[in-house]
Amino acid sequence: MTEQHSHQFERGTDGPKVIVVGVDGSDSSLRAAAYAAGLARRQGALLTLVYVQPVMAAGTAVGAPVAETTDTIAQELAREIREATEQVKDIFDIRWEFHTFRGDPYNGLVSAADQLKADAVVVGASEQAGHRIIGSVAIRLVKAGRWPVTVVP
Repeated sequence: MTEQHSHQFERGTDGPKVIVVGVDGSDSSLRAAAYAAGLARRQGALLTLVYVQPVMAAGTAVGAPVAETTDTIAQELAREIREATEQVKDIFDIRWEFHTFRGDPYNGLVSAADQLKADAVVVGASEQAGHRIIGSVAIRLVKAGRWPVTVVP
């Protein structure tokens, strides 16, 4: 008697090859990035840091200043990441990329994980009290059930 298995596509690796981490400059997101960097180093994976720039609703008078502010945040995050990797380049060899996506944090990270073919997603725990009621980005990513999700406190 032969046993049949349903096979899903597998990339043929023993661990994640692309790790997506959401960063927004908050302490918890920077801890998540540090955790993801260690995981990427140990697994030989590509660390993909993603900043999701919020988009204001159409007709909002402050749309242009908000866009400029989020562009500045993205540039500052990229600069900080470059400096951090420069400091450890002789100690650790980590391949990394920085991407920005636009939208709300949850949908932006879902788009990023899909487009970048993530094997794992790492996010920081929400620091906002209201998320206990409506659900945090981390909880929504876990419930999506599409990738392993690590939530870093």
